[in-house]
Amino acid sequence: MTSGRGPQVLEIVALSRVFDLPRAFATANTPTVRVIGPDQVTDPAKIEVAISWVPTDDAFAPYPNLRMVSSIAAGVDRILACPSLPDHVVVTRIRDTAQADMMAGFAAWHVVWHHRRMGQYVANQPLRIWDRSFQPPAPGQVRVGILGFGLMGQACARVIGAMGFPVVAARSSASATPVPDGVTVLAGPGSIQAVAERSDILINVLPLTDATRDVLDAALFARMPAGAVLVQIGRGEQMVEADLLAALDSGHLAGASVDVFRSEPPPADHPFWGHPNILVTPHRASDTSRLEILRQIALNYAALVAGQPAPGAVSRTAGY
Repeated sequence: MTSGRGPQVLEIVALSRVFDLPRAFATANTPTVRVIGPDQVTDPAKIEVAISWVPTDDAFAPYPNLRMVSSIAAGVDRILACPSLPDHVVVTRIRDTAQADMMAGFAAWHVVWHHRRMGQYVANQPLRIWDRSFQPPAPGQVRVGILGFGLMGQACARVIGAMGFPVVAARSSASATPVPDGVTVLAGPGSIQAVAERSDILINVLPLTDATRDVLDAALFARMPAGAVLVQIGRGEQMVEADLLAALDSGHLAGASVDVFRSEPPPADHPFWGHPNILVTPHRASDTSRLEILRQIALNYAALVAGQPAPGAVSRTAGY
C-alpha cells in the first residue's frame, strides 16, 4: 500500500510470462487499486499483493513482504507450483457467477453442436447441400456427464439440465450443495470413471490437481459409450492428447470439442487443427471482467488486513 494526500492506493504487481497484465488491466485501474509491472515497482518491500498467471520460477522472490497472490481466473495450479512462492502467502482465485454463466452457455452450445451434428451443416453449406436426413434423438435420450461440480460445473448442470438432457456429475467429495432437478451427483473415488461410463457427451470442468492431471486418458475414453463425445473445457494438462486422437481414429469416440491445450497456442502442425471430428476453440470458454477481478482482489486483501480469511482463498492441499 502507498499513501499520500489522497486515498491509499493498493499497488498490485503483475507477474506473468505469457500475458502483458499491466497493459490488460490499464483501463480497469482505479484511484485506489492499480496493477503495475515489476519494472514499475520502486520499493519491492512495499509490495504485499501480486496478480499472476503462469509466473516464472523466480517471480515472487523480489518481494519480501508479499502476503497474497491472486490468479486472474479460477485456475491456480501454475501459481501453487511456482518454486519462489513463500509458504505463508495466501493464494486466491476468482469466483465469478457471470463467468460461470458464460462457461455454462459455452458448454451448452457444444452439447447442441454435437447432439444435432451442426458441423455437418457447416461443411454442407459451401457445397450447397440441403440434407435433412439426420434425425437426432430427443434430449432426454442423450446423457450428459459433467466432471467437476464446483461453481462452473453447477452452472453447466443447471443450464444443460434445463434443456432436457439428463445430467450426471462427478465431484471429489459429498456436499450439501442443492442439486437441480434432473441432475445426479456422484461423489468420491471412482466418481469420474462412473460418470464417464454413463455419458454420451462428457464435459470436463475439473480443476487441475495431482489427482486430475492426465485423467482424460485412454482408460477413461474406453469406459465411455461407443460413439460418445468429449467437451474439454477444463485444463490442458488433464488430457492425454494422443489418447484422444487414438479414441477418435479407432471410431470409439465420435467427436470432441477442445478449448484448452497443454501448450497454447498449439503449434501449426498439431494434429487437432485438421482433424475432421475435433472442433478447436482458442481457450475462450469463459472470462471475467478486469473490473471484477480487481474488485475481488481488493476484497480478499481487505479481509487479510482485517485478520479475516480471504473469501477467495484456495487450499494448497486440495489445489483449489
